[in-house]
This record gives sequence, structure tokens and C-alpha cells, in this order.
Amino acid sequence: MSNMSIKSMENLLKEVSYEELPNILEKIRIDSRKGVQNLVKKYEKKYKTYCKELDRLKKLKYYENQYYNKGFNLVGGIDEVGRGPLAGPVVAAVVILPQDCNIIGIKDSKKLSIAKREILFDIIQEEALSIGIGIVDPQTIDEINILQATYKAMKMALNKLDKKPQVVLVDGNNEIPNISIPQQTIVGGDNKSISIAAASIIAKVTRDRLMDSYHELYPEYDFIKNKGYGTKSHIDAIKKNGLCPIHRRSFTKNIILNL
Repeated sequence: MSNMSIKSMENLLKEVSYEELPNILEKIRIDSRKGVQNLVKKYEKKYKTYCKELDRLKKLKYYENQYYNKGFNLVGGIDEVGRGPLAGPVVAAVVILPQDCNIIGIKDSKKLSIAKREILFDIIQEEALSIGIGIVDPQTIDEINILQATYKAMKMALNKLDKKPQVVLVDGNNEIPNISIPQQTIVGGDNKSISIAAASIIAKVTRDRLMDSYHELYPEYDFIKNKGYGTKSHIDAIKKNGLCPIHRRSFTKNIILNL
């Protein structure tokens, strides 16, 4: 490799997998050229960051591994988004990942940028063994209340899976009522379980895309920015324009009464 140009070495380092990277670095480390040494330092740092991320993912698979070690093969993680907004649906997602799945950067959707969520959404779609999504509309939320609507969305998501999980990890401290699948609740699960974190991303991106589409229908409420949550500008828009068909009447009645 000593005959390679520095640019060629850089291109090689960009293309190799993390598994191959240590061997490549070992071979070019003996090259005394300053540019090569700078590349070695840069990619050694990159590899250390990768190893640190693998350690984080190992901890994030703690609950899944408890079941894999008992002989379970299909462990689902379930999460919801949209319990608090004044408008739009509540969305739940359940994701079953392969045992050896390591999705770099995966974490609670609330801790990710919009761009990173979109990237991870696509990766999860490719990597997952099965994904189910449940969506409950604002009218149903008003009829049965948000807690029951959340349970309904979760059951819908479970029913849409191609593969039935042997156990489901549920974010929060409330079990899903009246399901036959064994379940374990995990408070703060989107920070403690890779499957729940994956579900949180799928649910969040799905709901955000829905709210973006509603923005096209009702631009005066700026759903593309607030996603239906009760920001000051959103509340001001309600006061000015009244409610639109996707507003939750049970959530907005106090605003209307105070007009």
C-alpha cells in the first residue's frame, strides 16, 4: 500500500467496512507520510466511536437478550406517539428485529433529528423481520378517550404483523389489555430497548408524515411545524379559525369555551 497515493488511501478507507478497518489501518500505519498519518488518526477515532456505539447497542439489547437466552426468537417492541396533541391521530408501531441486528444510531425518536429519523426509518424497514402500524383517528379518540385509543392503536399494530411475536416489550408501565401475547412493560423503554426504540421511530415518522399531509389540507394551522401539538401559534390559529376536522374536540373544548 505504500505505493498508493494519499487520495487513493482515503477513498479505500471510506469504502471498507468497520470489520475490515483495523486491518487496513495496521497496514498503512507504517507509512510515514504526514497525510497518511493524519488519515490513520482520523479513522482510528472513527473506529473507536463505532466500538463505543456497539457497546451502547449491546446495552440497548439487554431486555431482548433476556428472552433470546430463554429460547425466544421473535421479540417485539411497541411504542406510540401522539397522545398529547390537540389534533391528528395517535399512532402505534410494533417492530420485531433480528437477534443480531445492530442499527447504528438507533435510539428514542425524541432524541433524533428529523433527518436522522428518516434515515433510520428506512433502515428499520429493511432490517426488521416484521413491522405493524396502528392508527386511530381523532373522532375515535374523542369517543373512547386517549388511553383506550392508544390501546386500540397498539392492538391494530400487533394484528398487522406478518410474524407473531412470542413476547412484546411495551413502553411505559401499563400492559395492553386483552391480548394473548405475553408482555413486559418497561418504563422509559424507548431508551432501554432496541425494539421499542425502533418502534418509536416508525411511529413518529409515520405520524409526522400524516401531519405533513394534513398541512396541505389545513395550512392555516401550520401542522407541518407543530404536528398538532398545542403550541401558542397553533392555539392562536384555533382561536382565529375554529376547529378543523382533525382536531380532537375533547382536547380543545377549553380553548373553544374561552373564546
